[in-house]
Amino acid sequence: MSLNLHSLTEQKRLILVGGKGGVGKTTISAAIAISAANRGLRVLLVSTDPAHSLADALDRQVGDKPVHVVPNLTALEINPDTEIDAYLDRVLSQMRRYAGPDQINELQRHLRLSRQSPGAQEAALLERIAQIMKSGMEQFDLMVFDTAPTGHTLRLLSLPEVMAAWTDGLLKHNKRSRDLGSVLSHLTPGRSIDNIAGDPAKHETEQLDDKSQKLAETLVNRQRLFHQTRNLLSNPEKTAFLFVLTPERLPILETERAIKSLMDSDIPVAGAVVNRVLPEAIDNDFWSARRDRQDKHLDEIKSRLKNINKIYLELQPYDIQGTNALSALGDLLTQNSN
Repeated sequence: MSLNLHSLTEQKRLILVGGKGGVGKTTISAAIAISAANRGLRVLLVSTDPAHSLADALDRQVGDKPVHVVPNLTALEINPDTEIDAYLDRVLSQMRRYAGPDQINELQRHLRLSRQSPGAQEAALLERIAQIMKSGMEQFDLMVFDTAPTGHTLRLLSLPEVMAAWTDGLLKHNKRSRDLGSVLSHLTPGRSIDNIAGDPAKHETEQLDDKSQKLAETLVNRQRLFHQTRNLLSNPEKTAFLFVLTPERLPILETERAIKSLMDSDIPVAGAVVNRVLPEAIDNDFWSARRDRQDKHLDEIKSRLKNINKIYLELQPYDIQGTNALSALGDLLTQNSN
């Protein structure tokens, strides 16, 4: 089954490009984005890969702030280290409202330690990605995400649901704490509603309630953002995941597992780009032997990914770098998908 890339970019709002490291995800992502921009779509190209190869593919500087690349195309690279620092700074700023002056140093120490804790980087990345997706839906016709290698991406895509559930737990805990505080307040001897007016503790209680309310609002907004992200990722009318693989044993197996994982998570898979296929007419014993071996892998792709739409892209005789080369590759991808 052939994948119609032109229809895909016209119909979807979000395309996530993923696969095993080194198979050409960044190049394919950039080519798709430039091709769509050339047709007049307003496109945002985002790299979440810590390797930062998007700037190399475009042959120009790209950072964590949106930059204009060609007409209709904006690009940015998300830096995980920058994101986790900003994330922890926001957490510290919020926690200062609830911690006393003697607790700040200890709080800062715990946050420094948590920087290296499992999932901290993914949580920081998720929040930035969720914000980009939300604003991108308002500002662009299409968003193309060049994702990190498969395992990292799958963990990241599972986080919206996990984080929303975790935030929901915090909200319930916060509500239980407020309800318990209210009950204890009324059960405390000598602390009736009538005689509390002149009590200095009343101001502290009101402050606590106000802080709790602000915390609840922060958690609700965060929960809403994660739910919106999860709904977008699982919406087949707006979102599609596109795999890139090469006709080799390990990328084939990894892609098969990843597709099953995404489908189990209700994230729609649009198809796959089989990259670096050797041409059939080879007058050379070495490359002919390589082609014979590759034919077996191509048969395996047809068997293992039989229900997945595919585009086959031949190995190019030159390095794909710069917007002109990427534009030509995008045209070739579109032609091969028709």
